[in-house]
Amino acid sequence: MFASEAFAISAAVCFALTSMFLAELRGRVPLFQLTRWQMVATFIMTGLVSILLGGWRTVGPVQFWQLAGSSVVGITIASTTYFATIYAVGPRITALLYSLTAPFAVLLGYLVYGETISISQGLGILLVLAGILLAIGIQQGLGSVDLEEAQGKTKSPEGLGVEFKWGLWPGLGFGIVTALGTAVGNLLARPAMAAGVEPFTAMGLRSGLAALIFVILSATPLGNNSLQPVRAGALVLVVASAFVGATLGMSLLMAALHTGNVGIVSTLSSMTPVLILPMMWIRSGRRPGLAAWLGAFLAIAGTALISLR
Repeated sequence: MFASEAFAISAAVCFALTSMFLAELRGRVPLFQLTRWQMVATFIMTGLVSILLGGWRTVGPVQFWQLAGSSVVGITIASTTYFATIYAVGPRITALLYSLTAPFAVLLGYLVYGETISISQGLGILLVLAGILLAIGIQQGLGSVDLEEAQGKTKSPEGLGVEFKWGLWPGLGFGIVTALGTAVGNLLARPAMAAGVEPFTAMGLRSGLAALIFVILSATPLGNNSLQPVRAGALVLVVASAFVGATLGMSLLMAALHTGNVGIVSTLSSMTPVLILPMMWIRSGRRPGLAAWLGAFLAIAGTALISLR
């Protein structure tokens, strides 16, 4: 296996592990507090890497505002709804819903930049949708590990007094907003990245602005209700998720893109819906059903058709 392909698959493993870490925080950390911790940890880590690389010199005033807009939509909004999706329907369905980012990106490219949609990309969009409908539709009827855990009341084992009973449909809505917000955020960041902004600097700037927003939000009635005592175990999981996903996962993805084909790397790094299944099997002791596997593979096949032009 070529190095770039190995890096891309390793990045997908990191993204899957991050989802598993975050799922463990359900019922233990309020949503806005989780988002605030995650953004602060991500900013510190990616900011340090950027300083070591001298990446801040690649950001001009125009690129700053482009990345600021990307931060509001792609990080502040999309990250919050991403964590809400994990809390509501679990990491497996969240990973499937996140696959909608590629179809949304294609459609936005068509609407904003006038880019054409090829037959293979159209087929890819249909496959992603089919995979999500198959995995979620059948599993809703048969029951699934993550849905059963998420739809029941999950009380905090650490006495934080946090309860969740979100349900499937709100979770699906959060997931769709996450994918759309991520696609819009990527679209807004595209000119800055094309201008040569260093990737870790871009992530550091986006996460730093988001962290600032959430810190300010904590002083308002909405954010103040989410303030809870810091628990060491929960904080370790948040920092671990930030390191594995935003720092290590991003490093591997950037290394893969540096030498590999963009389409192949994009496809392999989107294997999270499949890779997360054995992780959930190990965690829960229950084997995911056939629909879960077929849905995940259809979503990846659709992403491949969209990415491999």
